[in-house]
Order: sequence, then structure tokens, then C-alpha cells
Amino acid sequence: MQPQTSEVECVLPLRPQDEVACQRCEVHCDKVVYPSACLERACPFVYSYEDHGHTYIGCMQKVYDVELDVDLLRAAERRRGGFGAVRATHRPLPMCRVEVEACYATRGDELGCVNPEFYELPLGEPNFRIFAELKAS
Repeated sequence: MQPQTSEVECVLPLRPQDEVACQRCEVHCDKVVYPSACLERACPFVYSYEDHGHTYIGCMQKVYDVELDVDLLRAAERRRGGFGAVRATHRPLPMCRVEVEACYATRGDELGCVNPEFYELPLGEPNFRIFAELKAS
């Protein structure tokens, strides 16, 4: 007999902050990135190419999988709302402008987020490392 959804235990990953989506509760959250910030910050991982008279950009690290027309992106940025964000498909880099979007925020319960570490954004790499040396005894 299959366990009911309510009976299944919520298993959290080892590093939830590295995930790009969380659906462990009724509020489904995604990490989103702003491609316009890649241009503003002169990200070294932005690539571009020309096709049919248009220039397109994308991310070499595949933080997002879409390729965007630069002219349309800049035109949208001149408007009040700007271009906006695209869903991250891989772990954002420290130089990315990242936010977490909750799809169904009203579905949250009184206990709050079951996976709060998911909201930890990549603001830089740790400034220390721990190495373990295992020796046979």
C-alpha cells in the first residue's frame, strides 16, 4: 500500500541553498535571476552572438537557459517595470542578482517555511575550508 502524501516525511537535502526550486510545501518557490544585471555588472560568463541582424546573450554557466535579444532587453529595461527576472536552472553565481519567488504565498501555514535555508542566496563563497584527513589505524 502506498503512503498518503500527508504521511510522507519531508526530506531536506544536504545543501538546500544550492537548489533552484523548492516544492516541499504548498508554497512552491523558485530562484530567479535578472539577466539585465549580467550586462550591468559585466559578468564574465555572458556570451553573445549575432543572428539575422540581432544580438543575443546567454549565460555560459547555464544559470538560466534562455537566450535574449539585447535590443528587446534594453528596451524593456527603459520601461517602468524593467525586463524582470527569469527562472534559474542551475545554481546562481555570487555575482548574479538573485531573488526567491514564491508562487503560492497564500498557501503558507502558520509555521512558515519548512526549508528556510533555500532562501540563502549566493553572496560569495565561504572564506574558509575544512579538510579532513582520514588515516588508517
